[in-house]
Amino acid sequence: MAERSDPFERLLGDAVRAGVCPGMVWAVGDARTTLVEGAVGLLDPTRPGEPTRPGTLFDVASLTKILAVWAVIGTLVDAGKLDLAAPLGDYWSEAAGRPLSDVTAHHLLTHTAGMPLRANLRHLYGSDPQDVRDGVLAEPLRHRPGEAVAYTDRAALILGYLAEHLTRRPLPRLAEERVWTPLAMTETRYGPLPEAARERCAPTEYDEESGAPLQGVVHDFSARLLGGACGIAGVFTTSADIGRFLRHLLSPVPGTFSAGWTAASLRVHTGELAPPRGLFWHPAPGTEPADDIWAHFGFTGTGLWVSPSRGRWAVLLTNRLRLTRDPGPLARVRDVFRTLALP
Repeated sequence: MAERSDPFERLLGDAVRAGVCPGMVWAVGDARTTLVEGAVGLLDPTRPGEPTRPGTLFDVASLTKILAVWAVIGTLVDAGKLDLAAPLGDYWSEAAGRPLSDVTAHHLLTHTAGMPLRANLRHLYGSDPQDVRDGVLAEPLRHRPGEAVAYTDRAALILGYLAEHLTRRPLPRLAEERVWTPLAMTETRYGPLPEAARERCAPTEYDEESGAPLQGVVHDFSARLLGGACGIAGVFTTSADIGRFLRHLLSPVPGTFSAGWTAASLRVHTGELAPPRGLFWHPAPGTEPADDIWAHFGFTGTGLWVSPSRGRWAVLLTNRLRLTRDPGPLARVRDVFRTLALP
């Protein structure tokens, strides 16, 4: 029997009424099934007749880094096609002789590569995707690899490029074939979404160019610059599909990334450096690594958590960008949600 969802409904319903975001969808589960799920609020505050539903599609922003890049890299490591400790310049001609030459995939996964932080790719490199790629791969490092932890979108972008180099296949196809199809994640895909799917997608920020909120088109400007699909962002999905993905972390399905890759990723790889990092995962805010609650969040207001020792996972999807860029109110709601979902 499913657990009562009243505490979740109260917490998230109050948040919607307080203007934290237009609507939310959530799910909590274990290795076998979904225990609690629900939806509150509206798809768009300007359309009061359209509620947010469990099947609502969301632009999950940086969750792309987990659902696509981290998972695909895991399949390459499992297959022996990628040595995380090998310098990129030793086997990737585009990295040889450049600042990235001594960087490893492990540095990128732990955000210790010394890459520049957030930047406007178009301002730096122009609008041609090849020019962007060349510019990102040639950019000088801020510090030597392994000296400091600093989150940067560029790590996921470069790992996506690396996966494509090693397989000679585009990242969206790799994610679909190696991860989403084996896990029956039938609603998960890179955008732009087709018209039928776009109608049930939660819109994000108002776009001055189109004169309407972005709906079914990725919010992240760098991803849009690169055609809507890259390692940084671009994936659209539902809470149910993310639940399938997170169940796999607790009870692996044959044919995609292994339990070994998950276990290796959900532990600290940054030693005494702060903040502590796993492989693209990090301890949930307000917890210590020993608490064994690992998380990842997206700029649009999305979040997921997993705790192998508890045998539990949780996902919370919102489109808070439709109302505000202030992350503070939602961060506080997420912390309470996490304590309810993973006590």
